[in-house]
Amino acid sequence: MKLVPLGDKVVVRRISPEEKTAGGIVLPDTAREKPRQGRVLSVGDGRMLATGSRAVHQVTEGDRVLFSVYSGTEVIVDNEELLIMSEDDILAVLD
Repeated sequence: MKLVPLGDKVVVRRISPEEKTAGGIVLPDTAREKPRQGRVLSVGDGRMLATGSRAVHQVTEGDRVLFSVYSGTEVIVDNEELLIMSEDDILAVLD
C-alpha cells in the first residue's frame, strides 16, 4: 500500500532506538524512549497560499529530520509504524 500525504503533511519513519547506552548497558524495552529522529518517506503538495499557489516544502524525501516527542499521528501501513505530521512539526533537518 502506498501512503500519499496531502497538503503540508509529510510521512516519516522513525529511526530505530538505541539498545545500549554509551557505557554498554543494555536497555529493556520499557526504559527506551521513542526516537525523535526519522527519515522523510513522502511529502504532500505543499500548503495552499492565499494567492492560490502552493508553498514549496523545506524538506524532501530521504531527509533525516528531528521532531518533538508528541508530534504527528502514528499509523501502521503494511506492518510498519509510520508518522504523518505537518511540516511545521519538524524542528530541524540533520546532515
